[in-house]
Amino acid sequence: MISSLVALVVLVRSTAAAPAVEPANVPAPKPRLVVVITVDQLRPDYLDRYRAQLRGGLAMLLKQGAVFTEAYHDHAITETAPGHATILSGRWPAHTGIIRNLAGVQDSGTPLVGVSGVGASPARFRGTELFDWLKAAEPAARALSVSGKDRGAILPIGRAKEQVYWYVGGVFTTSRYYADTLPMWVRVFNGQRVPFRAAGTQWSLLLPERDYPEPDSVPYENQGRDFVFPHRLPSDSGQAALVFVATPTMDSLTLAFALEGTRALPLGVRGTTDLLAVSLSTTDYVGHAYGPDSREIHDQVLRLDRYLGWFFEQLLVRFGRGNVLIVLTADHGVMPFPERSRALGRSGAVRVTPDSLIQSVNAALDERAGGADWLVFESGMLLVPARARLAGQGVNVDSVIADVAARLRRLAGVGRVQRAADLGAADTTDPVQRRWHHQVPPDAGVELVVTLKPYSIWGVANLPIAMHGQPTDLDAHVPLVFWGAGVRRGVYGTRVRTVDIAPTLARLLGLTPAEPLDGRPLTDVLP
Repeated sequence: MISSLVALVVLVRSTAAAPAVEPANVPAPKPRLVVVITVDQLRPDYLDRYRAQLRGGLAMLLKQGAVFTEAYHDHAITETAPGHATILSGRWPAHTGIIRNLAGVQDSGTPLVGVSGVGASPARFRGTELFDWLKAAEPAARALSVSGKDRGAILPIGRAKEQVYWYVGGVFTTSRYYADTLPMWVRVFNGQRVPFRAAGTQWSLLLPERDYPEPDSVPYENQGRDFVFPHRLPSDSGQAALVFVATPTMDSLTLAFALEGTRALPLGVRGTTDLLAVSLSTTDYVGHAYGPDSREIHDQVLRLDRYLGWFFEQLLVRFGRGNVLIVLTADHGVMPFPERSRALGRSGAVRVTPDSLIQSVNAALDERAGGADWLVFESGMLLVPARARLAGQGVNVDSVIADVAARLRRLAGVGRVQRAADLGAADTTDPVQRRWHHQVPPDAGVELVVTLKPYSIWGVANLPIAMHGQPTDLDAHVPLVFWGAGVRRGVYGTRVRTVDIAPTLARLLGLTPAEPLDGRPLTDVLP
């Protein structure tokens, strides 16, 4: 936490223990508020590793909820946009249409409201989600979705034009897909200027240094800069607001914004069931910069636990213990730094960066067919968006793809290179093949899919960061907890998928999905 911001953010009471709540294992009335918390890049082993130090919301959920220890994303591109799109849709990326990360929601046709930046919308999302089914059953139902990232706010409720906000440069905003102006409550909240007032403050350890076994001086963390506690924000207020998203206090600000939204709209007090979706982004920023084995990620998870404890306490006081249903999960995990993996004896762990290969092929194609980025490579997928136009210029596209595949196979760290057309038409017991099958729709223009060897990661713009995105269990394994009246508490070791969340909530709420789902209700937790 940034120590001098304690008086600025309303979560100053976050260190208080969460109340003792005992959900009944009997059928209960529908909740007034369904709360879905997605923690970006939260690995489930963190909850085991730091369990003895958890005192707040994470501790409450683990002790009193239905905890699935073997929950996984079962698609290949384990990144923010594809992951968020599965959670409340009950469908794989191959069916939601969200197969890429940033491009999943970027939309120049829907500019941001009140600030500059890249516009965003759910235009590429296909089908319906939980809120659509809820709205069909209860027309007065409302939804609020908030996040530090556009895709984290947009994709949990699909195409619904509800209250959707994300953080841009110091304020929460939305795009013109949802509204032309910001409501007064959002403007008032932004007017507190908490991120700007954070200039010059520092992130120090929550607990005494002796309670953190991780080394604090690891030079490959954070690009070799500022890798020792405490971490100080820039003294310039504008710069501080930009990097604020990568500090633990960002999660507290997001939760405070969500809580203010439940009061302003208002949610959960109008005789219907409403949905609150909150995606907390800081763990992802910290994990990329410092890695999953760092002292920084340890402190971040402890602070997240305290913030959630405060947040849940406020919700239970407001709505009553029997009127709130909570789900906690993550959009993906993360791999260790290759440097750490090699130090542990995994000598083949490397960063794989095919950028120069793709650039050289595009340059050669430019000479034959005119200038364009004919080939696009992202997170293990090679796409040719304008295949027909390229072929119309006399290019043998299949030959080009075969040449690129051969060159990719020669890169250190590459394990498999497959034609998307060869992935098969059905699920398979091969987890890599199955996850790619769940990832790629036939009309997406994907020509090749590339899987790296264990513990290798994709290089990102030559940045030496920790990374995720592979069809491996380290990237796919996530926590999953249901908490609330009507949920059968316990620890469940059954292997489940994130696409099972939406059908389980639909069963608990008595809703009918509007289309076939890839997931199934988790009957173990149902009354």
